[in-house]
Amino acid sequence: MLAQARLGPGRIHHCMRWLGQSQRAFDMMCERAVSRFTHGSLLSEKQTVQNWIADSRAEMHAARLMTLHAAWKMDQVGASASRDEIAMIKYYGATVLHNVIDRAIQTYGALGYSTDMPLERMYRWARAARIYDGPDEVHRQTVARHALKNYSPSEVPSEFIPARTIAAKEKFAGMLEFLEAESV
Repeated sequence: MLAQARLGPGRIHHCMRWLGQSQRAFDMMCERAVSRFTHGSLLSEKQTVQNWIADSRAEMHAARLMTLHAAWKMDQVGASASRDEIAMIKYYGATVLHNVIDRAIQTYGALGYSTDMPLERMYRWARAARIYDGPDEVHRQTVARHALKNYSPSEVPSEFIPARTIAAKEKFAGMLEFLEAESV
């Protein structure tokens, strides 16, 4: 029971460390992008590299906000009631870490995957982060199961426009009749 109670705070701690590692890889990627000149321009002027930088920054920002929210919710209602938020940051944060490091390695090319750069070691640990503390698939499954509890089956989709139109006409029949009488 004690070990189970420590999982939530431990996972949040992992995510905080992953954010720091992601930032370190991001900084290395950006430094390389503004330094490496190839095929007539700097890497930072290449659209693909710009996309990698923008995507990495957005993903890190989202992971940071998700981690802060999970920690806040855990402080407010406890780890058990924050299970979904903690599960989401565990798999999302690990994926962001992996993606950012992967893009940084791409920016460096062979040098990025060599042991001359810390990215190679970071990459191995990032891949492991998606397995330890429960594989990502288990956490995704938990989140999906909890989300699906809020829905019930429906013969006709709830957003089916013809059915919604009929329901609206029935609901507002009196008002429609009044408006039609007024306009005559």
